[in-house]
Amino acid sequence: MARQMLAALRALMAFAIKNGDREDDPTRDIKRPKLSKSGWHNWTEEEIARFEARHPVGTKARLAFDLALYTGQRAADLIHMGRQHVRGNRISVVQQKTGTPLWIPLARRLLASIEAMPPSDELTFILTEHGRPFGSGKKFSSRMLQWSRDAGLNGCPLHGLRKACCRRLAEAGCSVNQIAAISGHKSLSEVERYTRAADQVALADEAIAKMQPGTDGARIATHTPVPWVERSKKA
Repeated sequence: MARQMLAALRALMAFAIKNGDREDDPTRDIKRPKLSKSGWHNWTEEEIARFEARHPVGTKARLAFDLALYTGQRAADLIHMGRQHVRGNRISVVQQKTGTPLWIPLARRLLASIEAMPPSDELTFILTEHGRPFGSGKKFSSRMLQWSRDAGLNGCPLHGLRKACCRRLAEAGCSVNQIAAISGHKSLSEVERYTRAADQVALADEAIAKMQPGTDGARIATHTPVPWVERSKKA
């Protein structure tokens, strides 16, 4: 957004100079912000837990959150999902961006969120405060950002839940092709980029475990508290 704003201001200044309204371009020495190489923020488990604690099952925010996290779809696709797309224990979606048709198994937590919501005549799961479907993915993304702020989270966009879904699948040992069967990515290299952090953690755990005698290559228990970290937290 900052890069787009700067480009627009420079175009405006160029027009103003040409029109005789200005003699110089005040944006000339402003450097374009660098784009993040990691892309959208990938929600951490702590951030996921904080959102869930603030928005319990049975709320619109939680249903929207669970639908995003447990299907791994984009905002433009999430806002069109409804009960008519559920067949048995699966939900269907044809991705707006790629045209890819998907049948995604309903995770238990997502199914619980759907069943906890009151009946509605609308054809979509995700509704506005006025009980109407969202008109666009951007509007839904903005509302999701506000729900995350209500939970005390900053910089946690909706698209980051798509990345978190892929990360969780990678941490569970799913292959790139299995993850793509959920996310709908056409490029496997894109899936690899989404899951790179999870792969690094798994490989690092296995490497240290193999180095330690008696572990037999087992994964390191990431939930085990480190004494000096716990003391520093209390301090």
